[in-house]
Amino acid sequence: MIDHLICDCDGVLVDSEVIADRVMFDTLTATFPGLDFAPVVKTAFGQQTSRFLAGLEQQFDITLPANFLDTIEHNVELALAALLGPIHGVRDALQRVTLPAAVVSNSRMTRVAASVRRAGLQQIFGERVFSAEQVARPKPYPDVYLFAAKTLGVEPARCLVVEDSVAGLNAARAAGMKTIAFVGASHIPDGYADALRAMGITRIMKHMDELPALIEAGVRGEFGDVQS
Repeated sequence: MIDHLICDCDGVLVDSEVIADRVMFDTLTATFPGLDFAPVVKTAFGQQTSRFLAGLEQQFDITLPANFLDTIEHNVELALAALLGPIHGVRDALQRVTLPAAVVSNSRMTRVAASVRRAGLQQIFGERVFSAEQVARPKPYPDVYLFAAKTLGVEPARCLVVEDSVAGLNAARAAGMKTIAFVGASHIPDGYADALRAMGITRIMKHMDELPALIEAGVRGEFGDVQS
């Protein structure tokens, strides 16, 4: 039985990942013009930016300038303010959902709150917005999902999570929550849904108008013990 909905933010509520990836690539290329960051930037979605950059330093054997994370975040904020839009159909879908809903993200709280506001979703989520800044470890660890469930006063097993990234799906499942994978955002590569199915993920949606029916199935107990 499901009685609470939790949504990731970037790539689920707002079509932000493609914007953030372009900013990441442009900023890295301007700083290290001799290196090709295109392939690795495509793998960034779902990761906390600070951890992604730390891995980048090891992979390319480089040292990023001081405050480079702040530079990235600042550049992303400027781009999001100018270009960000909600995922197509997400507002209508969430308005048709009868469950209380929350947001759980790896992004900074200020960015998550701004994204929810820009998407016009404040009335749906209210104060139920959570960031990995509030816990010791980001996704793919379950910490932020467990923190959200505890704060909301809901059992993790009674939560249904909508995520776009493998890291987010793994985090939610590790927290004992059921999941739906959303593969309809602009940054999702070809063949991604097939890759998820190969991982054993069966609840996959391409369009947000599929969400209310999936949630109702969960409320009726039709998911059984299948997590995803």
